[in-house]
Amino acid sequence: MSDRAEHPALPTRRAALLGLGAAALPGFTGRAAAQTAAATGAGTATPVERTLTAGLAKARLRPAPAVDTEIWAFDGTTPGPALRIRQGESLHLTVANRTASPLALHWQGLRGEASMDGVGGFAQAPIAPGENFEYRLRPADSGTILYRPLVIGGSSEPAGRGLSGLLIVEEPDPPPVDLDLPVLVSDWLLGDDNALQPFADSSLDGAGAGRLGSWITVNGGAPPQRVPVAPGARVRLRLANACNARIMRLRFDGIKAVVIAVDGQPTESFEPVRAQLPFAPGTRYDLLVDMPAEAGATAVVTALVGPGVPLVRLVAEGKPKEPSTAAMELKANPTLPAAVRLQDAQRPQIVIEGGAKVSADYKLDMTNIDPARPWRINGSVGDAAGKPLFSVKRGTPVVLAIENKTAFVQPLHVHGHAFRLLHPLDDGWEAYFLDTVQVPDGKRLHIAFIAENPGRWLVSSTVLERFDRGLWTWFEVT
Repeated sequence: MSDRAEHPALPTRRAALLGLGAAALPGFTGRAAAQTAAATGAGTATPVERTLTAGLAKARLRPAPAVDTEIWAFDGTTPGPALRIRQGESLHLTVANRTASPLALHWQGLRGEASMDGVGGFAQAPIAPGENFEYRLRPADSGTILYRPLVIGGSSEPAGRGLSGLLIVEEPDPPPVDLDLPVLVSDWLLGDDNALQPFADSSLDGAGAGRLGSWITVNGGAPPQRVPVAPGARVRLRLANACNARIMRLRFDGIKAVVIAVDGQPTESFEPVRAQLPFAPGTRYDLLVDMPAEAGATAVVTALVGPGVPLVRLVAEGKPKEPSTAAMELKANPTLPAAVRLQDAQRPQIVIEGGAKVSADYKLDMTNIDPARPWRINGSVGDAAGKPLFSVKRGTPVVLAIENKTAFVQPLHVHGHAFRLLHPLDDGWEAYFLDTVQVPDGKRLHIAFIAENPGRWLVSSTVLERFDRGLWTWFEVT
């Protein structure tokens, strides 16, 4: 990467290939009881009605004296507004497209209706420039949901220009906290003049690591986001990766971080191993942290990118609070299965091939790459009019084998469902549900779920440049 010296925040090529490795938003506190229909998602209350307008805007991404960058934004801000509803409520959201590209908004983590999944060219016709579309969402679950553009063959540019945000569906009885802080991480490929670099249809982006930015923002501002909180306060962090392609790890310094939800779904609470978490595009975590009692103490969330990029710095200031004694946990989601009968499962498989080769010194070899289809799933690229990967009746258990024969980590997202990551011998599973999983280069893993949501659903790369080049397939639940 010849631009590493110019952009020192970039990781090494080795780290990028292996996938290892700000004005404060107002705090949100949990709302009171939700509607009784929450478990089915068939909200009985009057729908919450909102409009999001996607259009041209300017934002100060780097600190002064850097000039503003021309971006695309929802309602003039990046990220877009944090939409917040109670579990059991419905959201009627009109998206007005005032950009130059067709749009659709995918709701990553929403187990809703297939027609509202927000994949342009698959679940719906893309929203043409100048047109509007109304999403009618009835979330079955509480949780932290990422919304960002997803259009067959045209997702990278609108996302890379700034279109993303969070939908937060509040639990009926949320854990008591002093601050509920959404943290949306994005990266931007900027030049020295702070302008976005061209979205050329380059073979490097299409067949390599994807469009890796040169500057990271947190909630649309320069990192770290400084957040003053009372000594002893309890904070809920909702972390989401909205980058086009940036795969990273997060580290937590100065605090004990307790994970209470992964990809929006409650989990048995746990502390991250070595205080670190993997953080691929599309991934979300909900964590609880208790601030130290000493005034001036800090707690930092750091992205392990290059030498490390501090994302959020919580600073203990003001009148101390009595430390919370409430359990650091969420109630389990009763609509998710406690077990999957693996012996009765359908067992389809995905084999991912293609992409650039990587030399011993971690340089990309772009020879013999088909620029039209650099990636393949089971020998082909995504085709909405083709045959599904599999078709099953509602309620069928599925064990999906995913083999990654490429030189890159492959983060994949299963739409409309939450799954378990199986242990290598199929003798158990991890204690959390996921909707996005990282498949290491050269490895094979298995995921299991109940195909319970009727309709046609994608299994798609969350690296948007790879998705645009056809790294996706689909299945059907009848």
